[in-house]
Amino acid sequence: MAEHAVRVVLADDEPLLRHGLRVLLESGGPVEVVAEAGDGAAALEAVRLHRPDVLLLDVQMPGVDGLAALRLLTTLPSPPAAAVLTTFDLDDYVAQALDLGAQGFLLKDAEPATLVRAVLDLAAGGAVLDPRITARLLPRLRTAGVGLGRGRAVETLSTRERQVLELLADGRPNAGIADQLGLTEATVKSYVSTVLTKLGVRNRVQAALLLHGVAPSS
Repeated sequence: MAEHAVRVVLADDEPLLRHGLRVLLESGGPVEVVAEAGDGAAALEAVRLHRPDVLLLDVQMPGVDGLAALRLLTTLPSPPAAAVLTTFDLDDYVAQALDLGAQGFLLKDAEPATLVRAVLDLAAGGAVLDPRITARLLPRLRTAGVGLGRGRAVETLSTRERQVLELLADGRPNAGIADQLGLTEATVKSYVSTVLTKLGVRNRVQAALLLHGVAPSS
């Protein structure tokens, strides 16, 4: 295992799926699955014990489910980046996970390379949003009026802030944004904070969804 492998906890109540994800992740890049869990309570205990960089968790699990685990995760010191593993028929749960601050949403049938890249980007501070999930969530956001007032806020961003937002929405971590724009990571961090404040959102994945929701379709 690479010295600087990204440490991951996998939480899903299907042992076969967990095994498959472990094999895919560990064979596809510098990733180490340090623990597996069959429910939210075990996932939280694994996070406390192993201090992973990333937590991948299912929503529907017995006992403490994924949503409850996300809610409790914020009470832990230095919680890991958390991404939800989901299927197409769980839109309501995905929307709730978004409100609870999930930093990524991945479909369980994603390509192996996509899963590995997502884990690496999450560990680096990026937001991960499968385009197929975005397409399902945007109509819900528009129906709720999310894209109206906040959509206008996008128009108030400076040119540089809009550039940062677009790269952020593409899943780039701060280091990647800095490289692309020729800025320091500290400067990018300041821009990201300003963008989130101006848009009235709590995290990068919410900002990404907002941009997708107000940007013209290609």
